[in-house]
Amino acid sequence: MKLGHFRLLLQTSVAVMGVFAGSLYAVAEPSSSASISPTLNNNAAPTVPLLMEGKHSLYQRVITRPGGVICPEPSSENSKPLEGFKVFYVYQRHKDAQGKEDWIQVGLDTQGHIAGWIPADRSVNWAHTLVGAFTNPAGRERSLFLKTEQDEKELITDPNIAQKSKELTQAALAGNSDKVVAIEPANYVDITKNFYLLPILNAQQIERPSGPPLRLLHVISAPSHSGNQVNASPANLRNFKASLVFVMDTTISMEPYIEETQKAVKSIVSRIQNTAVKDNFRFGLVAYRDSLKDNPELEYETKVYAKPDFSKPIDVINDSISIVHDAKVSSKSFDEDAIAGIKTALDEVDWNQSAGRYLILVTDAGARGADHPNSITKLGIEEIRQLAESKGVAVFVVHLLTPSGQKNNDHQKAEKQYRALSKYGTVGSLYFPVKGGTPEAFAEVIENLSTSLLQQVSNTTGRPVAGLNPEGKDAKQQAMQKQLQVVSEAMKLAYVGKEEKTSVPDVVSSYTTDRDLSNPMKKSVEVRVLLTRNQLSDLAQALQIILKTGLAGRTEPQTFFTQLRSAFAAAARDPSKIAQSQQIGGMLGEYLQDLPYKSDIMNISEKDWLAMGAIAQRTILNNVESRLRLYQEYQAHPDLWVNLSGNNDPGEAVFPVPLEALP
Repeated sequence: MKLGHFRLLLQTSVAVMGVFAGSLYAVAEPSSSASISPTLNNNAAPTVPLLMEGKHSLYQRVITRPGGVICPEPSSENSKPLEGFKVFYVYQRHKDAQGKEDWIQVGLDTQGHIAGWIPADRSVNWAHTLVGAFTNPAGRERSLFLKTEQDEKELITDPNIAQKSKELTQAALAGNSDKVVAIEPANYVDITKNFYLLPILNAQQIERPSGPPLRLLHVISAPSHSGNQVNASPANLRNFKASLVFVMDTTISMEPYIEETQKAVKSIVSRIQNTAVKDNFRFGLVAYRDSLKDNPELEYETKVYAKPDFSKPIDVINDSISIVHDAKVSSKSFDEDAIAGIKTALDEVDWNQSAGRYLILVTDAGARGADHPNSITKLGIEEIRQLAESKGVAVFVVHLLTPSGQKNNDHQKAEKQYRALSKYGTVGSLYFPVKGGTPEAFAEVIENLSTSLLQQVSNTTGRPVAGLNPEGKDAKQQAMQKQLQVVSEAMKLAYVGKEEKTSVPDVVSSYTTDRDLSNPMKKSVEVRVLLTRNQLSDLAQALQIILKTGLAGRTEPQTFFTQLRSAFAAAARDPSKIAQSQQIGGMLGEYLQDLPYKSDIMNISEKDWLAMGAIAQRTILNNVESRLRLYQEYQAHPDLWVNLSGNNDPGEAVFPVPLEALP
């Protein structure tokens, strides 16, 4: 993209453009460019794409540059224009008389469906299917895209990086920067809701004179997709809806807190039911206890008492939750299955009807881990957090620090769990402990949280509610207010981004980093890897083998690797490769190799396995099982998957898996 175009975009407040699923599908349904009618290759060769160098199962891919053409033969004759940023498999590479590569034969899939020939100089090799995904920009500075690698390195290593980036941003916004080629949109573009392609061609770790190292990313992005712009006018913001769902521990100790929650909900409903904002806010409540295998007299494991329902009056919630009560019998352990309660809320509530998505967990105990034999979901804290994130739900935790929890030495462990569970964007953990755990102290916290969230919805929609008190009484409340403002701003940016059809920067090739330059502790770009459904199924199968073999060999850990190799060989994987594998990663798919992330499983050798002991081995297997459950959840949600190839093969659909979710 030319800088002049970029400046024009800034001046017109249309921050940036990019490719969305619609234009990606244009490979199959183009508008103004060539109509690609793939034909099955009936010639002698080739029928499969070219393999990447040194790989046995990974095929070469290219991304087309804007201004390219596609032709039936390796020449310009009968060429047709081709939109930029299409992803193709490479079937042949043609060289001119001087030995220079000039044409590439490409196909839409790996089954021999040839699309044609494209000029080599109008394509970019995509060695790894790494993509960037913006985090929500609320609470951090917008990412800059610089013209050269040297410019980005100098910026990253500058001792005054925050001031330097601020100056560059101001210069770019004024149209006076010769280094900045684009800037991140002000609104949030959620890759899981509105897929876009920000391919990462290369990623490298850059050490700095002070502070943590940063990851320098060489990226390319899509050209403009200029139509269908919609302004998020005040009228549109008045349609902003928010759902607040309580996930409550309803075991035998919780009756006073259930009653205080009912009072808080009733108070807010009474306050807003005669105001305009009554159409923008709804409550829900999901209760959880524990596995009925522990004690069948617990009545239920999880139970939905009320879902946010904008088709019904707001005060319907009062009757629905008035019947909630605590259990009449005790569960066997102090920890309860909070993860099961959250999972039920994520699955059963229709979050798509709301732009503001808030979940408040109320509990006095730690969460039962994935490794517990009676865990209902077999998901860990990190996996359930990622599921909540994939649905755009902010998880708050109100932790009651009761004397009973103190007596059971539960507080410290539970706090660690819940701080990890409630991490959200740039605000850190939405964790709110209630010292002493008294019902009175809890009532104050739950009232403040509910009222503050309602205030944020009121601010976003421009519909005032009398009697709210947004100002905190003390430093703690003010800190909470500040966090909620950022969370609500994040929800608003996501809503506005969706309404305005905001897209990713219109950048052909540039350099950026994955961290906020004003505060490198905050992540600005999440690095993900595009895995096909077939690859994720293969990975899940591999993890199942590791888990099964590990559990079966607990009494004889020295046989683990031998049994693992046998199990993988029985699964029809490459026997020679398996025999040579000195680490677990060598037996997994090639698509995981050479990725820029630190794995807790891939690098384990036989010697490491034997040295770590039974407890550490069990921890590894628990992590494997949790990842396996997470992949099953990804597979179970077809709305998360996008087909880049333009055909109808569901196995070729892709999902951008966060590196942190890999084994």
